[in-house]
Amino acid sequence: MIRKHTLTLSALLALALGVAYASAQWSMQPQQSTLTFVGVQAGAEFTGAFERFTADIAFDPKNLGSSRFDVTIDMASVNTKDAERDGIIKGPDLFAVRTHPTARYVAEDFKSLGGGKYTANGQLTMRGVTRPVPLQFTFEEQGGAAWLRGSAALKRLDFGVGQGEWQDTQWVSNDVRIQFALRLNPG
Repeated sequence: MIRKHTLTLSALLALALGVAYASAQWSMQPQQSTLTFVGVQAGAEFTGAFERFTADIAFDPKNLGSSRFDVTIDMASVNTKDAERDGIIKGPDLFAVRTHPTARYVAEDFKSLGGGKYTANGQLTMRGVTRPVPLQFTFEEQGGAAWLRGSAALKRLDFGVGQGEWQDTQWVSNDVRIQFALRLNPG
């Protein structure tokens, strides 16, 4: 009888510790979430948005060690509000959406900067090239839901986004800023 009780107590303790160490799982609300980028073409900034992407977010400010971001982007969903530019961006010299339809960002290394600000050190895979891309972000819980907002900077040529004439940075800058605002619900 004592042995049976000890096993039950041990099982409950293991379950409780497992729950304590698990990060909160969040469900992204696509209609309220945005993923955009800012580039420079012929000296003028332009903004593009990805209209389809998924984000598997496990994040707990009190347990950064078990937090994880896994974002998959449908590269053909790019929209810069210029059909001609969008066609070129989707083409083989830039995003190459026929051979590389998705990009993926995965982060498992997080640090708190204080005041609700964090960094994530993750890997972006685009056009078959994987490189580190750190993020700066804020995490704000409000009434059971949360906002995850942040940005990153990258060099497009590091990912092969710019073949042929598009390798020249005279007309299209190598620097790209990424911005995101994800509305998250528990679960």
